[in-house]
Amino acid sequence: MNIALIHFRVGETDGVSLEMDKWRKILEKMGHNTFYIAGSKGTCDAILIPELYYRDEYDALLTKECYVKLNKFNEEELNEAIINISKVIEDKLIKIITDNKIDLIVPNNILALGRSVQVGMAVNNAVKKTGVKVVGHHHDFYWEREFFSHPTNKFVEKKLEQCFPPKDLGEQMKHAVINTLAKDDLKAKKGLDSTVVPNVFDFEAPLWKKDDYNSGFKNDLEISDNQILFLQATRVTNRKAIELAIDLVATLNKPENRAKMMNKELYDGRKFNEETEYVLALVGLHEGIDGYEENLIAYAKEKNINLIVNQDLVAHSRSMSDDGEKIYSLWDAYVYCDIITYPSIYEGWGNQFLEGLFAKKPQVVFEYSVYESDIKEKEFDIISLGNTYRTKESGLVEVDTDILDNAANTTMEILTDKSMYYRIVEENFNIGAKYFSLQALEDILKEIF
Repeated sequence: MNIALIHFRVGETDGVSLEMDKWRKILEKMGHNTFYIAGSKGTCDAILIPELYYRDEYDALLTKECYVKLNKFNEEELNEAIINISKVIEDKLIKIITDNKIDLIVPNNILALGRSVQVGMAVNNAVKKTGVKVVGHHHDFYWEREFFSHPTNKFVEKKLEQCFPPKDLGEQMKHAVINTLAKDDLKAKKGLDSTVVPNVFDFEAPLWKKDDYNSGFKNDLEISDNQILFLQATRVTNRKAIELAIDLVATLNKPENRAKMMNKELYDGRKFNEETEYVLALVGLHEGIDGYEENLIAYAKEKNINLIVNQDLVAHSRSMSDDGEKIYSLWDAYVYCDIITYPSIYEGWGNQFLEGLFAKKPQVVFEYSVYESDIKEKEFDIISLGNTYRTKESGLVEVDTDILDNAANTTMEILTDKSMYYRIVEENFNIGAKYFSLQALEDILKEIF
């Protein structure tokens, strides 16, 4: 079959883009021809429909009008604007489907999240007019996100019910969700059956290692060998709760904890001394709202934490910037860190968690709901930040002090015990390879396709 995978963007480091790459690899292994259709192509080849782009100014305006406040449009004008741009997208999509003889499309979140009502309408209409088969790959539903749960008018509310996902396509459309909570939700709210397809990783790929290309990574990130690098590899957005990573580093920096570490040998032979510093690096795309990134920077300064924020150094894959500067892959960043932080309070599944397993690095994890329902039972060895949090007046979240103290003690123990460090990462890698491999994905996709 000719199969088109569709998303707002491809070829970037967000979880959806990365998961699409894995689906594409398996589908092509199964003998299918694949295409990407997206608003931007990043480092991948794609057929572009610019109106799909998640940073398109008009798209952003309509999204704000749909979910924040009617400002530029009244209700009737907004409805008309959505219908008009939806028709433009629909016509382009029908032409692509026809010209490329597409047999089946895989919309990724486009028929689930509700972030672009006009895109969901366009895809839904194009499907009906062309008769193309559909496998909806639903990473997040609009009712799971507070922002998309309260539309500003009845038209948007109606379209969310009709198109996200559509209920009237019958056998023409199948549904794939990424966790068991979503499967139950989709059945309860829409009466639709679905298949759980967890995030996976290619655990048989060559391990990421130091090489000539990435040899300058720490220097370019302005990190020295006497600094212990905590890596936040996710996007910088509110639900990632990166402030919890700042709190952990602040706890490690307490005088009594530094005293415990003084003159000890680290897992890789370095010595902890008075000049040793914990550093937290954020290398993902900046997509927070309400000044989230600025709040993090201010919070880290308040806590006297060395926070490095650099979204230009790392991309989906290795490349060169317009200025001729070296851009590293996300995998290069994993090679040089000591600990991975993954304090998200909400995840549809947890792509970066799998990357951390493959990178063979210890991970600091907040046990979000899907971790508890779909991942925890596999008994990974993590540095836990617990499973409950509070939201402060600042909008940042926090966990209990005793949780941070326990996490800090575990972190210090792992950093200074070579056998423990490597035992944990090897065991975690093996569990991941057993349950969340590309082979596991292929077995599921063979049933769906």
